[in-house]
Amino acid sequence: MWFYEKKLQYPVRVDTTNPTLAAMIIEQFGGADGELSAGVRYLTQRWTMPTNQGKAILTDIGTEELAHWEMIGTLVWKLVKDATVDQIKGTPFEAHYVNHGKSPFPHSAAGEAWTASYIGSKDDPIADLHEDMAAEEKARATYEWLIRVSDDPGVTDTLRFLREREIVHFQRFGEVLMIVQDEINKKKCY
Repeated sequence: MWFYEKKLQYPVRVDTTNPTLAAMIIEQFGGADGELSAGVRYLTQRWTMPTNQGKAILTDIGTEELAHWEMIGTLVWKLVKDATVDQIKGTPFEAHYVNHGKSPFPHSAAGEAWTASYIGSKDDPIADLHEDMAAEEKARATYEWLIRVSDDPGVTDTLRFLREREIVHFQRFGEVLMIVQDEINKKKCY
């Protein structure tokens, strides 16, 4: 059980209306390496972790990823909420608008709808943790690319925060990997 605090983990400030930037950032809302995929992946894998510490860290990071998903949705919404149809026409956000209006919808920047096939859970903690570390690195790289294309200082600030959390998550999964390997390699006496 956890309690929802009705505020974002980090303040989301958007200084402009920018449907093009929203269309790029939506990658982290519903793309294969985005926050929704990460949250569902970790919350699914936690059941098969062989240590309570591993389960706890996957739960903590999984729920934090859902908080990040909320932040990304807020970024996308704030970038388009005041956009006129004329401002949307001819932008990469136009196809999204035709299908979903201004509402954030989980799909990639290329328009591919989110699918459960984006997540992996093998019941092999070593394989799962390696996948988790790779997912965090891919998300970090995506945030770096988004930072490069962002021309909105408030958006860039939020993207930097999220990039840094990916680095922390990568490190935490590395710690769990060592704990799990130690547990698996521990001599069993019956």
